[in-house]
Amino acid sequence: MIRLTHVDKSYPNGALALRDVTFRISRGEFVFLTGHSGAGKSTIMKLLFAEQRPTSGEVRVSGYDVTSLRRDEIPKLRRRLGIVFQDFRLLDDRTAAENIAFALEVTGARRDTINARVARVLAQVGLSAKSRAHPRELSGGEQQRVAIARALATRNPILLADEPTGELDFRTGVQILDLLHDQTHSEDTAVLVVTHNREIARVAHRVIELSSGRIVADGPNPGGPAEIADLRW
Repeated sequence: MIRLTHVDKSYPNGALALRDVTFRISRGEFVFLTGHSGAGKSTIMKLLFAEQRPTSGEVRVSGYDVTSLRRDEIPKLRRRLGIVFQDFRLLDDRTAAENIAFALEVTGARRDTINARVARVLAQVGLSAKSRAHPRELSGGEQQRVAIARALATRNPILLADEPTGELDFRTGVQILDLLHDQTHSEDTAVLVVTHNREIARVAHRVIELSSGRIVADGPNPGGPAEIADLRW
């Protein structure tokens, strides 16, 4: 599903964001990517949805080679991804429900199923009452939950979530992690969660840790993943 092989990424100013990064994520895995600010987490996310390209090495996502992807193929790749952006990227002129419905339309969902799927995911994230609200009428945490609902609704084989609990209170954050965890089983989805919060990462089956652009650890949580209900942050 996701494979990075000996990936380097440098910027025009000479900064090297990633150094020889290699890892693979398969269908049904629930993986956390951790590291301090500036470790390279956001760069990996941008490579995975083809916002950037590697300087060297290979990035393959859902069968696409991002390294050599043509511009007209980028939308096709993104339609196979559920993405929770850190800055949400909601459409300001559409309601919460319309934002989710639009994502389903562009990914080819059957029109007669869209309304029901939108209602279901809004209920899952606790926003049924805000379905007709525009992003400007929602708090930061509510916007984040709409972004999460949008990613869940598409039922894509890969779900990428960048700091999905960053704007949420503890109780809501636990609920969201539970939903993402369930996605790996109910939809057999590969889920990659990017976070700087090591406490949250305790629930993952597997943790990839970055430091200064390099992978310094990649493996199962010691002692196995913690129960989501046991989290404290």
